[in-house]
Amino acid sequence: MIPVVVLALSLAVALSGCDHLPGKPRPSERELLPSQVLTFGALYRDNCAGCHGADGRLGGSRPLNDPVYLALVPPERLRDVIARGVPGTAQPAFGQAAGGTLTDAQVDVLVRALPETWGRPDAVKGVALPPYATAAPGDPARGKDVYAAACAGCHGADGKGGPKAGAVAEPSYLALVTDQYLRTTVIAGRSDLGMPDWRAYVQGTPLTGEQISDVVAWLASARRPVSGRPRRRCAPENHRDGRGLSHVS
Repeated sequence: MIPVVVLALSLAVALSGCDHLPGKPRPSERELLPSQVLTFGALYRDNCAGCHGADGRLGGSRPLNDPVYLALVPPERLRDVIARGVPGTAQPAFGQAAGGTLTDAQVDVLVRALPETWGRPDAVKGVALPPYATAAPGDPARGKDVYAAACAGCHGADGKGGPKAGAVAEPSYLALVTDQYLRTTVIAGRSDLGMPDWRAYVQGTPLTGEQISDVVAWLASARRPVSGRPRRRCAPENHRDGRGLSHVS
């Protein structure tokens, strides 16, 4: 008769060797906790794709699969928007410190992997990118002329929509976006929708930083209160450093 102690030890060794009880998943089969996910594909799919598109394009908001945009936006700004969101817009805060679900390490993965995955060094090689943000406000009167020369052909003479693109001087649209969003879009375009970047609006003549500020000022001058939508309050410093935006911009 085998002693009970020997039998128990033999059973323990056998079970520890295979680490598998009926119904118990193997370590390789166990699902990670949401806070343990550190792969870009899974983080992007679960947190970003709904607005920015499954492959970073053709979503309701700015494409992130855009090498010009990724060369333009400062990494610290990208991190701030992902972690803290943008109050008054549809961009939520994903960082846990701001009430979201992502850890600092997960935010780091997104900030690092976006340009690694979709950036392209040659996208702006040999050219001087306009400043992402500017402290100097533009001039709406000059911006009207810039718009007529560079934008009206697609968006219409009054900005209410044209033969190739939709309205951009429309209060209902302007209520959803900030000046920085407009500026980013003028500079980077919308490659997924066929909108060129700042180099191609006027053939052979890229827009200058001043012209970009001016046309943004003209567009912003068309803002009007929209019934049913609270007016967005911007702190004075946001006007100075251009940090406001709608979604990642």
